[in-house]
Parts: sequence; structure tokens; C-alpha cells
Amino acid sequence: MAVDSERSVVDVKVWSLCKIPFWHTSIASSSSSSASASVSGQSHIHQAVERSSLHSSNAISSMAKSLLPSRRRLRLDPPNKLFFPYEPGKQVKSAVGIKNTCKSHVAFKFQTTAPKSCYMRPPGGVLAPGESIIATVFKFVEPPENNEKSIDHKSKVKFKIMSLKVKGEMDYVPELFDEQRDHTAVEQVLRVVFIDPERPSPALEKLKRQLAEAEAAVEACKKPPEDTGPRIVGEGLVIDEWKERRERYLARQQVEGVDSK
Repeated sequence: MAVDSERSVVDVKVWSLCKIPFWHTSIASSSSSSASASVSGQSHIHQAVERSSLHSSNAISSMAKSLLPSRRRLRLDPPNKLFFPYEPGKQVKSAVGIKNTCKSHVAFKFQTTAPKSCYMRPPGGVLAPGESIIATVFKFVEPPENNEKSIDHKSKVKFKIMSLKVKGEMDYVPELFDEQRDHTAVEQVLRVVFIDPERPSPALEKLKRQLAEAEAAVEACKKPPEDTGPRIVGEGLVIDEWKERRERYLARQQVEGVDSK
């Protein structure tokens, strides 16, 4: 009886010792696995939120850039209008100053909705950094239907100036804009404004000044280049700097030879 009781007591202790560690081990492992799963889930959530916020910020920035106007390469004067003297039945002239404000060469080109009654001089060109010109615009003014002179007559004709960055100095050809159409930009759309040629106004005075400067520039281009070659004096005698120096040198040699004798 004593032996049986001792065995039962030992079995109970062994069973209790075996039972308790396995139970606590399973609880600890399950709690650690659940904790790691929770941390992993939270990290995935944070990464998803960061990716979503980054994507949304990029979308907003790209949308904002698309809504913002592109930086202009040219500065126009006047900036958005072409002033024409209102003289029905006549061809009149306007002018616009164009200046390259970029650090690279820029080509420009005129376009109009009425190419049969309007033309530009020059129709396009290439400007170096900081270079400026005054372009002249010619337009035929249609007479009003009731044959009355109305200064408030509105024209549907519009002009557009295109720009394109080019590599260095080159001759202007209209095909530049066709070949690089994806890189061209619309600088400005100019609308026509009529002014009374018989009534003095700041716009009329400025127009006259710009037209005079444009005509002077055209006349300067027509003049032949100055001849920097040898000068022709008398009856075909060619005298240049080298020959003058040689003649003076020979004269000095003759004088020194006479003195030595």
C-alpha cells in the first residue's frame, strides 16, 4: 500500500510537471506569433499609406504643373495686342517688338488666321540670347458694310507667335517648326485693335516710333558691307598698310646710305 501510494504521488507530480510547461509554451508561442503578425500588419499598412500619399502628391504636382503656364522665351511689346490705324480700304501697318529672354538661341514664327490679307516682315527668325527686333505686320482693312467709318470696328483676325529653342546660330527655315513640333510653344495670341490715325494717342505715337525703327533696320540691311580690302588711290595705284611701311623703310635706308658717304 505504501508503495502504491508513493507511485501515485510520483505519477501525479510527473504529469503535472509535463503538463504545465507544454501549456505555457503554447501560450507564449501563440502570443509571440500574434504580436509579430500584428507588427507586420501595421508595417504593411504604413507602407501602403506612404505609397498612396506619395502617389497622390505626385499626381497633384503633375496636375499643378499642367495648369501653370509655361515659361515664356520671348518678350513682346505690346504684349498681347497689335495696333493698326483704322483706314478702311487700305493696307495698314502695325509693329511688335520681340526680344529673346532665354540663355539659348530661340527661333520664332508668325501665324495668322488670314494669310491672304495679312503678312509679316520678317515671317520668322532666330534670335541670340538678349537679341531683339521689331517686326512689321501688314493688314488690309476691310471697309464696313454701311460705308461708315467706325473706329469701334472689330476684326476677327488673330496673330500667333510660336517659339522654339535651337542649338546655336543658324539660318531660319520654316521647316524647323515642322520637324520639332513637340518642342514648340505658343508665346502669345495677338488680337487686332484699331486706333484713330487722326487723333493723337500714346499707342499711335509708340506705333510710329516702332515702325520708324523697323524701317531703319531694313534699310541698314540693304546697304552693302563696308570694303575692308586695300584702298585704291589715283589711277589704279593700290596702297595698303604693308606697302606704305615698306616704302618708308626703303626711304630711310636711302637717306642713311647718303649720310654714310
